[in-house]
Amino acid sequence: MTLVQKRLLILAEMLLAGAVSGRLAVRALLNLLLGGTLFFGGIFYEGQHEKTRK
Repeated sequence: MTLVQKRLLILAEMLLAGAVSGRLAVRALLNLLLGGTLFFGGIFYEGQHEKTRK
């Protein structure tokens, strides 16, 4: 593997990590502003499932 290939591989990994963390940051910010839950929305809130229990 040449030096150029190593640099391109590192650049691709950094772009992927940046895209994932950037998307998560935007999601967290919007979630904060809108008052939602970031992960596993609503599994601890039982009032949400009242309609499905009937």
